[in-house]
Amino acid sequence: MTKFAANLTMLFTELPFLDRFERAARAGFKAVEFLFPYDFPIAEIKNRLVANRLELVLHNLPAGDWAAGERGIACLPDRVAEFRGGVAKAIEYATALGVPRINCLAGKTPSGYSDAAIRDALVGNLRFAAAALKEVNIKLLIEPINTFDIPGFHLSRTADALALIDDVGSDNLFVQYDIYHAQRMEGELIATMTKNLARIGHIQLADNPGRNEPGTGEIAWERVFAALDRVGYDGWIGCEYKPATTTEAGLHWLETAKRKSA
Repeated sequence: MTKFAANLTMLFTELPFLDRFERAARAGFKAVEFLFPYDFPIAEIKNRLVANRLELVLHNLPAGDWAAGERGIACLPDRVAEFRGGVAKAIEYATALGVPRINCLAGKTPSGYSDAAIRDALVGNLRFAAAALKEVNIKLLIEPINTFDIPGFHLSRTADALALIDDVGSDNLFVQYDIYHAQRMEGELIATMTKNLARIGHIQLADNPGRNEPGTGEIAWERVFAALDRVGYDGWIGCEYKPATTTEAGLHWLETAKRKSA
């Protein structure tokens, strides 16, 4: 049965972040995810999870200066020490909050470095993070992101993510397959997820165009969800979309998906 987690970075954004947990539970979600926990004390987040009987299924490694436009530092040769310090910080939060997987944003391709230097930094950082997370039984994910929304993002296609995983050589590194980003860059959603299911550690969704809730764009969601059920995907699907109006007004798709998957 398909399981959906509310992405609190994108949903219920009219509320302060810590108040979104209760709203997600009221809307029927059993799990949440979000980009970063690091602006809040661990105890505050844990209290919200426990009070609302929610699982936290995913957050990201620290990704540099987000407000300044950075979107990850894993591919930056001059930020290796910062990246590795971020791994330790992520582990501190994730182990305390029971998070089973952490996503790594590769970042934008930097200027002034050779392709080899960038690749070496990225592979080395992922190898380090995958090993450190494996010690505490947490999966590491790497996410292709479309270059229309984030020009210059270093990793944008599923095949490139899989090749990167091969280069890293760890059994603790998986693809975070974001259906919206994949539709923008390559299509072939069902075929790609089916073929690579064993190498996909998490799935996220939004419709295209617009990055709004399912049913607002071109993606055949009924077929997508049916295919995931058919091939036995038993993980969470993160709802990382921008509601077209309000989160609650757009949740009719969720009840339909749950009913058909039951």
